Amino acid sequence: MMNEKKGRRPKIVVIGGGTGLPVILQGLKAKHAEVTAIVTVADDGGSSGSLRNYANVVPPGDIRNVLLSLSNIPHLQKDIFQYRFDTNDHFLAGHSIGNLIIAAMAEMRGSIFEAIQLLSKMMGVDGHVYPAAEEALILHAIFEDGTQVSGESKIAKESKKIERVFVTPINEDHEVKASRKVLSAIRDADLVVLGPGSLFTSILPNLMIGDLGKAVTETSAEVVYICNIMTQLGETENFSDADHVSVLHKHLEKKFIDTVLVNTEHVPEDYMNRERYDEYLVQVAHDFKGLSEEVPRVISNGFLKLRDEGVFHNGDKVVEELFKLAYESNRVRFAKI
Repeated sequence: MMNEKKGRRPKIVVIGGGTGLPVILQGLKAKHAEVTAIVTVADDGGSSGSLRNYANVVPPGDIRNVLLSLSNIPHLQKDIFQYRFDTNDHFLAGHSIGNLIIAAMAEMRGSIFEAIQLLSKMMGVDGHVYPAAEEALILHAIFEDGTQVSGESKIAKESKKIERVFVTPINEDHEVKASRKVLSAIRDADLVVLGPGSLFTSILPNLMIGDLGKAVTETSAEVVYICNIMTQLGETENFSDADHVSVLHKHLEKKFIDTVLVNTEHVPEDYMNRERYDEYLVQVAHDFKGLSEEVPRVISNGFLKLRDEGVFHNGDKVVEELFKLAYESNRVRFAKI
């Protein structure tokens, strides 16, 4: 393959947030891709939300997990960075050390972007980590009944069908812009990957940043969507895989996704711990006819990994497919030059 012969690492941009993103990033790092992670900044729950409100900082939780997934520091240091104070610590209860460090460095540097770049050097990060925007954003949802709610953590609690989402800055007097280097990373990529992650609260908040979404729809890179394995309470109840893609296309008013990765392996009915993973409902239904109307290519495989009584993507299998697509995309792009 052209890239392999030249020895150039494939340039892969991954956009999202939540627990699924680090799994894919770890796999890409292990295979020596040139990785750029673009991380959502609309989280307002838990430790991230508390720090966001108290210290006026971009929510650090997803950023913390992404930095660790690409870091080369020893496991002990990673464990310290991830340590979360328990409920007996009163003021510090629920906060992770990593979140506090990110918030402190953002205050020191006067910029979340600069804080992340400095931390990336300190932590030996193999790749690039950028916040989707350099300010905290508010995620809004408009439901099919015409009602509206603001705040990422509140959306699923409404238990209504979402019509669309959008983002605004905390101070609604200016247009939201993508963070530095985000647009050039998308433009120069071989592959742009969306997900895995919550459709309305982890993926779309990034794409609803005007210039970022426009860059994704216009890039010459292959755009890949990793479809969720399970439907999600208050977000994607009764959704098929085609429904997920349709929502993305409707929000950006363009059929911009080139390839969808779909898991076809069955999730055992009694495997998942419903109390521990209470936001997940049932396995996403397949609608291959609907998918064929939305995207040029569907890659279906057993991308399932069962662990800790939960359902996850098999990072190794997903990354293997992503590498194939990245090399193919590179050949096509350079053939046009």
